[in-house]
Amino acid sequence: MRYHNITKDDMLNGDGLRVVLWVAGCNHCCKDCQNPITWDPDGGLLFDEKAKQEIFDQLDQSYISGITFSGGDPLHSANRLDVRALVQEIKDKYPDKTIWLYTGSEWKDIWHYPMMKYIDVVVDGEFVTELKDQKLLWKGSSNQNVIDVQATLKNTDPSSPILHCGDYE
Repeated sequence: MRYHNITKDDMLNGDGLRVVLWVAGCNHCCKDCQNPITWDPDGGLLFDEKAKQEIFDQLDQSYISGITFSGGDPLHSANRLDVRALVQEIKDKYPDKTIWLYTGSEWKDIWHYPMMKYIDVVVDGEFVTELKDQKLLWKGSSNQNVIDVQATLKNTDPSSPILHCGDYE
C-alpha cells in the first residue's frame, strides 16, 4: 500500500479529533475530486513501519477520537488487503477509538467485505459535483451516505445501510 499523507488533529473527516491516512489509488476518478493526486496507486510513499508508528503515536493520545481512511480509495485493489490488516490491528490495539472509511464504492457492493467488522462508519458513494452541498456534514454530495456500519451489520438486511446519527442533510 502507498499513501500521500498522514493528517493529525483533523476535524473535517469524521467526528472528534482524528488522524487521517490518505492512501494512493482510486478508480472512481470523480469529476472535481478534492485529491486527484491520490488516484495513481503507484504515487505517494510506501506505507511502512515508520508510517504505521506515526499513526499509532497519534492514536496513543487520549484526545484523538480515532482514525479515518481516505484518499484515493482505501478499498482500491492496491489497498484493500493492507487496509484490512491495519484496521484489524488498530481495533485490537485501540478498541475505544473509532474507525471511519471514505470510499467511492456503494455500500451495497462492500458491506460483505470482512474488514467491515472493524469499521465504525463508512462514507460511501462517488462525489458528484452536481449534488455538491457545503452544508452537508462529513460528505461532499447528497448522494453519499454516512453509514453506521456496526448497526447496519446487525440489521436483518445488512445490505440496507443505517445512517449514522441521521443523514446529515
